[in-house]
Amino acid sequence: MSGGRIHLTREGYEKIRNEHEELIRRRKDIAKDIERARAFGDLRENAEYDAAKNAQAMNEKRICELSDTLSRASILDEEGMDKDKILLGATATLFDEEMDEEIRYTFVSAEEADFEANKISIASPIGRTLLGHKVGDVVEVQVPAGVLRYVVRQIER
Repeated sequence: MSGGRIHLTREGYEKIRNEHEELIRRRKDIAKDIERARAFGDLRENAEYDAAKNAQAMNEKRICELSDTLSRASILDEEGMDKDKILLGATATLFDEEMDEEIRYTFVSAEEADFEANKISIASPIGRTLLGHKVGDVVEVQVPAGVLRYVVRQIER
């Protein structure tokens, strides 16, 4: 599990911390579910007990993962960052030449990535390639499906 520092935006850190706290609160409910299922009798053939124990194991595993992430987290200081470049925490408006449309991506750590919210990991092929580029740059990104070509139109913090 453990490794180097994990750089997170303030929003990403808070989201992970809130999930961690919620899972810790769920421990009591899961323990009650286990006790209730235990009352049904023979544990060898007790589906409710097995389900409750599995829920407990999954909850504890996720708590451990989030604890590790939080212990290694470094919150991004956006004050001193170059605002003219695509960097961690930036939101960039890109023009996709092939699709003839604009798309906005917020560049985040792998732990914060959320495709549906257009939060793209800086470790992904697109994120890694776009890092460091400025407004006006034309960037070609090699992806499994071919080559994407973007024009950087705007960068926000």
